[in-house]
Amino acid sequence: MDGGPLKAVSQFNMNKKVIFEDWGLMDYREAWDRQEVLFSEVMAQKTANRLAGKAFPTTNYLVFTEHPHVYTLGKSGKPENLLLDDDGLTEKQAAFYKINRGGDITYHGPGQIVGYPILDLDNFFTDIHRYLRTLEEAVIRTLADYGISAGRYPGYTGVWLDADNARARKICALGVRASRWITMHGFAFNVNTDLSYFNHIVPCGIDDKDVTSLQRELGTPQDINAVKALLKSHIAALFGMEFSSY
Repeated sequence: MDGGPLKAVSQFNMNKKVIFEDWGLMDYREAWDRQEVLFSEVMAQKTANRLAGKAFPTTNYLVFTEHPHVYTLGKSGKPENLLLDDDGLTEKQAAFYKINRGGDITYHGPGQIVGYPILDLDNFFTDIHRYLRTLEEAVIRTLADYGISAGRYPGYTGVWLDADNARARKICALGVRASRWITMHGFAFNVNTDLSYFNHIVPCGIDDKDVTSLQRELGTPQDINAVKALLKSHIAALFGMEFSSY
């Protein structure tokens, strides 16, 4: 990615300020387009810096949202992992999109916190593996706040419960895209999610593992805004972010 003198300067001028936005319940296509606008904005800032030989601060965003029922297939995914045809999608009132993130197929719907960090990792650390593990850790710490022990499943991304035994079940999926160290897409954390929608896909291409939610684990619906607040706090602490307004 970026190198040479400009990289050295940009590291000195790291911008840890992050603009936080909660888009509420938003159509997936609209949210995707809005992500692309923010991503392009940060990319343009980096391009201008490169052309000018300068390192002015680049902007960072953290977006939380929820989506109406939708299935998304990453660029390395297999279409056959969607088990519904067009009529089935209509019956379930669900949309379907092929998108430019990593990973296979997943589901988004109401009651699920979808997080879109649009970060210039030159402001934090230029390591995609560490970036994924840091997002996972924020969810793991949020679950710990609710008395739930979670962790990672070797060989897979995301956050899992009982990953060391036959009861392994995923509670948070990750799928990201990065270009010139700018990230988009992100994670989907099941809080009060209707888990029946996962029955119509092979989640993340894994056909022998269960999917769960915070509601299922605790036996009662949860205040999603309270979960968002905790998750936001853990993400900020782990990345060293400082939230700011426009």
